[in-house]
This record gives sequence, structure tokens and C-alpha cells, in this order.
Amino acid sequence: MKTLERTLAIIKPDAVERKAIGDIIATIEAKGFRIIGVHMRHINKAQAEGFYAVHAGKPFFESLTNFMSRGPIVVLALEKENAIKDWRDLQATNWQNSS
Repeated sequence: MKTLERTLAIIKPDAVERKAIGDIIATIEAKGFRIIGVHMRHINKAQAEGFYAVHAGKPFFESLTNFMSRGPIVVLALEKENAIKDWRDLQATNWQNSS
């Protein structure tokens, strides 16, 4: 059964630096997602630590929070039937560790 869902997507600093925002958004829309909100921002280290607090204490936590606070990110709210699963699938097939 398909259910209309919403999910969060983040275009990470390395993709923003590569000027890949437009290509990523085009792919998201081509896969049937509706963008219901978008915001570019630069989070600081403390904000990154708060957002990723579930990973505190893990070996990658420091590098993750440094990476996410190094430059601007683009945060998107997406809507689609089965959005959560479809977003995970799209990430796994298109942008592993790069968006």
C-alpha cells in the first residue's frame, strides 16, 4: 500500500561546492518527489553535533560534524508516496557519500 509521506533531504557541502545543486534537484523531481520546502544554510559545528547527536561517541562523529559544518548545505522537504523508502533507494543508487 502506498502512503503519501514527507522526508528530509540534505545536499551536503561537497555537492554544493561542486555546483551540483541543480542536477540533484532535477533528479529528485524526475523521480516523482515534490519539493515542498528548500533552504540553503550554513550550520555551525554545535548545530551539526546537535543534529547528529544520535551518532555521538561513534568513531566517525567528529569527521561527520566537521564535514557538515564546513560549508553551505541545502535542506529540502520532499513529499511523495512512499517518500522515505524511495529517498533511501535514490540515495543508494545515485549519490553514495556525495550528496
